[in-house]
Amino acid sequence: MNEDLILGLLNENLIPILAALFLLLCLFLGVRIVPQSEKYVVERFGRLRAVLGPGINFIVPFMDVVRHKVSVLERQLPNESQDAITSDNALVQVETSVFYRVTEPERTVYRIRDVDGAVQTTIAGIVRSEIGKMELDEVQSNRTQLISQIKILVEEAVDDWGIEVTRAEILDVNLDAATREAMLQQLNAERARRASVTEAEGHKRATELNADAELYAAEQAAKARRVTADAEAYATQVVAEAINTHGIESAQFQVALKQVEAVTEIARGEGQQTIVLPSSAMDAFGEAFGMLTGKARK
Repeated sequence: MNEDLILGLLNENLIPILAALFLLLCLFLGVRIVPQSEKYVVERFGRLRAVLGPGINFIVPFMDVVRHKVSVLERQLPNESQDAITSDNALVQVETSVFYRVTEPERTVYRIRDVDGAVQTTIAGIVRSEIGKMELDEVQSNRTQLISQIKILVEEAVDDWGIEVTRAEILDVNLDAATREAMLQQLNAERARRASVTEAEGHKRATELNADAELYAAEQAAKARRVTADAEAYATQVVAEAINTHGIESAQFQVALKQVEAVTEIARGEGQQTIVLPSSAMDAFGEAFGMLTGKARK
């Protein structure tokens, strides 16, 4: 009796139960919650239907299918090393690092199979091409410019894949042993040349300074001789004027007075207690005294 009752109830409510289950299934298949870091690519019967962004999205159950879930986070490719030859035939090994992110998932999904491999291959080709246009010294000194150029070329190459290259770095540029040895020898030769130039410039500067010092000494000696000559000329002029004005006696008086002053200066010297004078000196004293007396009488 109970079994018949249960079967009757099921028969009466079967259709509503099935309808409720169908609605739950449609709700489950038709509602998609997309995380912030992803985008969903939806297909309808094998063709692209839509790209779902972050948040709640609705699709048509049983017709639309989420075929691809693509992360839009920035990705870093493994560091890659490749050989390259510069324009001056130097072999270098370049280590690169690339960061990119997916901006258009539908293009990334349907236009390229292995994004990471494709980007690495593109980077390797562009690096070899750009380094081949530069000499070794330029590669070492203009690394920033080289990185900028590589980034621009990579962005142009991967534009059809729906990705954006955010950073491209050259981590290191290594030289082979032969090139490194040649550069070391060149560096040592350059240092020796600079040392020789510096030493030569030092000798040149010292010679110039010695010449300037000798020239200065000669100029000062010439000035001293000129001053002495001017003094002698002035003294001669004074004596001549005295003779012309006061006669020969005034000139003799001036000469005798100078002789007396000279003897007096000798007597003032240290340790000079005894002075031996020649007869001419005594005559000079007498003449000076006589002239002073004569002038006093006048």
